[in-house]
Amino acid sequence: MHTKVLLPDESSYAFASDLLKQGKLVAFPTETVYGLGADALNKNAVLSIFEAKGRPADNPLIVHIHDRSQLDELCSIPPLAEPLMDAFWPGPLTMLFIRKPSVPPEVTAGLPTVAIRMPSHPVAAAMLKACGLPVAAPSANRSGRPSPTTAAHVLEDMNDRIPLILDGGACDVGLESTVLDLCHEQPTILRPGGVTKDMLESVLGREVLLAGSILRPLGENEVALSPGMRYKHYAPKGAVTLIDGPEERTVPLLRRLCLEQKQAGKKSCVLCFTEHLESLSDCDPHDIGSASSPDEIAHRLFDTLRRLDEEGMEIVFSEVIPPEGMGLAVMNRLGRAAAFRTIHA
Repeated sequence: MHTKVLLPDESSYAFASDLLKQGKLVAFPTETVYGLGADALNKNAVLSIFEAKGRPADNPLIVHIHDRSQLDELCSIPPLAEPLMDAFWPGPLTMLFIRKPSVPPEVTAGLPTVAIRMPSHPVAAAMLKACGLPVAAPSANRSGRPSPTTAAHVLEDMNDRIPLILDGGACDVGLESTVLDLCHEQPTILRPGGVTKDMLESVLGREVLLAGSILRPLGENEVALSPGMRYKHYAPKGAVTLIDGPEERTVPLLRRLCLEQKQAGKKSCVLCFTEHLESLSDCDPHDIGSASSPDEIAHRLFDTLRRLDEEGMEIVFSEVIPPEGMGLAVMNRLGRAAAFRTIHA
């Protein structure tokens, strides 16, 4: 299968719409990452997402819509969702609702809930409007790889696997959407993202909980209620280890561990803050942004992780940031990329 990469215009939206209505796959940009979309109400189309990604079938998908009227056939809406939709849709907030029978169980991994969001990226919005379908779309990468934030990333993973990539440039946020469970008494963040706990609480006027699995692996019998929970995710091919602790200890430890690996003949490097580039200059430092700017780190993270593979890095040591605000989303992704391997300085 030849993969076309097209810039967004009326003809490419029409082509994407035709493909989706035929049960084919289309990769498209959102404000968070690129998604790999299929008609959410077509079971066979949805199954082809799992095949193209090599994704386990017990990992649920997110359904993307362009208009709230589409919710009527997909799910039941609790009153708590209305102010959140007013505040954050379109945008990087996914909400978990009780699904209706029209949604195939293949979309939800057999769960009674369905995850839905309304993306704000103009290309995503135009494509969704053109096809008029609810579109199930995980990130458009091979399963387990860092999520794609450019069309080139998608092509790297999906060339000859899908018919079309809509190239809308680099994604703004760089990390996947926040996933909020509204199906229980207490709203709970299952996956942190650009809409933070404080932002949600300011709209709802009540406490929002954090799922315990955000900064640890799921237990053996825990169910993955959201994408990005169960498996090692976002990972480069090299082994990533996080280095946690006070700055005066972490920077020397990063340097020592990396140089030990280099002396042992391993291709190794560090992921570090802009402020520490000079101190770690002999460790092949990869600048992930300023320690004072979690949004910048989020924007750079997946592109940096992909570059590690291009450079053939075998061993990677990374600085960490406090898991607060957008920092929680960054540490969720870094933790899963490292399979939660951490050394405390």
